[in-house]
Amino acid sequence: MSEVPNVTLNTGAEMPIIGFGVFQMSNDEAEASVLEAIKAGYRSIDTATSYGNEEAVGRAIARSGVPREELFITSKLWLADYSETKAKEGYERSLGKLGLEYLDLYLLHQPFGDAFGAWRGLEAGYDEGKLKAIGISNFNTVQTYDLNFNARIKPAVNQIETNPFNQQVDAHEQLKELGIVHEGWAPFAEGQHDIFKNEILGSIGEKYRKSIAQVILRWDIQRGVVSIPKSTDPIRIKENFDIFDFELTDDEMKQIAGLDQKLKMVDHNDPAFLKFLYDRTL
Repeated sequence: MSEVPNVTLNTGAEMPIIGFGVFQMSNDEAEASVLEAIKAGYRSIDTATSYGNEEAVGRAIARSGVPREELFITSKLWLADYSETKAKEGYERSLGKLGLEYLDLYLLHQPFGDAFGAWRGLEAGYDEGKLKAIGISNFNTVQTYDLNFNARIKPAVNQIETNPFNQQVDAHEQLKELGIVHEGWAPFAEGQHDIFKNEILGSIGEKYRKSIAQVILRWDIQRGVVSIPKSTDPIRIKENFDIFDFELTDDEMKQIAGLDQKLKMVDHNDPAFLKFLYDRTL
């Protein structure tokens, strides 16, 4: 089994540089896939209240037989619980569904609503030891700086959309300046823009006898970006983890850098998207 490099959070905790995501998975898919991922060697699992599959993830963790201290489990607070008092209810609910006594990382899922109040609730959870690290997701640079400057406990992670067509170069440098780890969701752009037919990524993959997905994940971790691929296919789950036996050259990293078009799958500055979020019921 490959040894997975870690990144060090501002809490001093170690977080695996590759994790496994369960967004848009049914309960049955999440339980089976997380179990496969842990068998394959993943030790970091990423879920969220809004995914509706925390209980399934918890069952897989329990079935895996891997000691709790060897796992790094992340979940996220949804907008419905964005206040100082509701945040505690939110993370306690997640802990109950997951069957865990603590979370290694807990994130504000969106940068809207009473984010500052919710953050104070997360700080309390950190003080209690129920949240070993706290962070944010989908915050732009200004929102990140604003929270960072006003928070008693600084965010450890910002999880943002990151893939070869939206590389978040500026955000990456700004997060580094603040000591916040850059974690990327949807590393394969959810298959958009013919990413799995891209000639540059394909030619690099042929050289190393690796898939385009493996090349993307290798590119991510060489940039210092924590990546959380997802799959329900056991073969793909294993393949996505098999990225520690090759290294991209500087020239290949530059070739991939040239693919950046700042193409967003989700525009958090779009009022229609904000309305969509608030129209959701959990």
